[in-house]
Amino acid sequence: SNTPPGQVHALNLERLRAPGVTFWTARLDGALCGCGALKELDSLTGEVKSMRTRAAFLRRGVGQAILDEIVHTARQRGYTRLLLETGSGPAFAAAHALYLRNNFEWSGPFGEYTATEFNLFMAKALAE
Repeated sequence: SNTPPGQVHALNLERLRAPGVTFWTARLDGALCGCGALKELDSLTGEVKSMRTRAAFLRRGVGQAILDEIVHTARQRGYTRLLLETGSGPAFAAAHALYLRNNFEWSGPFGEYTATEFNLFMAKALAE
């Protein structure tokens, strides 16, 4: 099921076009599988944003591949930590497992985020 143009409303495209945001897409045989972004918060901190995997490609390593690229880029930039905001509840269990497998730990809100019953926060220290 191809997503028609304009149906990527779950992503705020203007925010992703902002300076300091790098956006990746993953494709398999030309088909869009997923995406993710890295936003610079300051010279030492990045935020993992907009991690998505299309339903047809779930549990095939797409999220891991994108996260690997984000972490690699963050290290190249000299960041010492990565932060992220994610949803709560069963729909986000796979995302939580991905981040926990990659040494993210539960943390508190950061930046302009406010903690609610619908969101959670994680952080990862980047080793030299």
